Amino acid sequence: MPDLNGDLWGGPGEPGEVETPPADPAEAEAFLRLYHAENPAAGPLRTRLREVLRSIARTGTYTHTPDELVYGARVAWRNSARCIGRLYWRALRVRDLRDVGSVEGVAVGCVEHLREATGDGRIRPTITVFAPDRPGRPGPRVLNEQLIRYAGYRRADGSVYGDPRNADLTDLARGLGWTGGAGTRFDVLPLVVRAGDGPPRVCAIPGDAVLEVPLRHPDHPWFASLGLRWHAVPAISGMRLEIGGVRYPCAPFNGWYMGTEIGARNLGDADRYDMVPAVAARLGLDTSHDRTLWRDRALVELNVAVLASFAAAGVTITDHHTESRRFLAHLEREERAGRICPADWSWIVPPISGSATPVFHRYYDEARLTPAFVQPGAGV
Repeated sequence: MPDLNGDLWGGPGEPGEVETPPADPAEAEAFLRLYHAENPAAGPLRTRLREVLRSIARTGTYTHTPDELVYGARVAWRNSARCIGRLYWRALRVRDLRDVGSVEGVAVGCVEHLREATGDGRIRPTITVFAPDRPGRPGPRVLNEQLIRYAGYRRADGSVYGDPRNADLTDLARGLGWTGGAGTRFDVLPLVVRAGDGPPRVCAIPGDAVLEVPLRHPDHPWFASLGLRWHAVPAISGMRLEIGGVRYPCAPFNGWYMGTEIGARNLGDADRYDMVPAVAARLGLDTSHDRTLWRDRALVELNVAVLASFAAAGVTITDHHTESRRFLAHLEREERAGRICPADWSWIVPPISGSATPVFHRYYDEARLTPAFVQPGAGV
């Protein structure tokens, strides 16, 4: 999962102008040529290109057809250099909500997204595209980096109870009137949404829209007493979708989790839930020095618990060995199609047992292709 670090438009919740530059005609033309090359039944390129360039000259932007939007969103996933799970890019379900730009409308659309993507636990890759930026009319934004985030409550001693990654977002939500959750380590934060240049507002996520999995270990009954759980849908909401020069600043999307994202990063990282020492202690490992590899052994058991728990709950998840093989299958397909498959080695290689997976033993193209999902801080 991409490592997001804030918002796209300045400090959290800052009001003020959001720059909305006009669509670049060259980007629009490049996209249309790609779309028509891969979709021969789309009709005459020349006619559509003339129509789009006239619209940009007249209004500063243009409107994608529904088919162009679906194709653009799917190719943005295909081009995502940090994502190992791109084998199924053609199966991405695209929800077209480009007529929605209000705070209320975005909040409702995001909740619907979670419900539809979650289903009965068989997670479906989904993207919801809200109103785009237009010259002088910025689209809506969700300040949460993912639709579902757990609160991080700051304590007087400087420590954080919950998820430290979300301490700033928690402060912002409380400053906007959120009174806090039940005071657990896994309180779901509300959405923080801005419409255009307006102020941010908090919008609660109903409990029935958030499927969570309590974590247990198949061999260690004591693991349940740690009280750990995680949500089922990793819906990224802090990136903007760019297609042919048009920017969609609010386009939350999800696949399904790879177990290491939860076990090795969210729960294992020292600056997150930092559960490795606690698991090591309960396993009775010798933590007196690093040569016992107690961190490695505890981290593996933490990941075993995540995978086993999701499987027992009937919730889609994948392991890093399987997903590595799938990624190489995707890479081979792209090469056969004559396309570049950009990949960031440091993200494609799993955070545990990297050299035991086939993705470790090669290098990758690092080209930036469009359409694309753009991270915070990468331009306006």
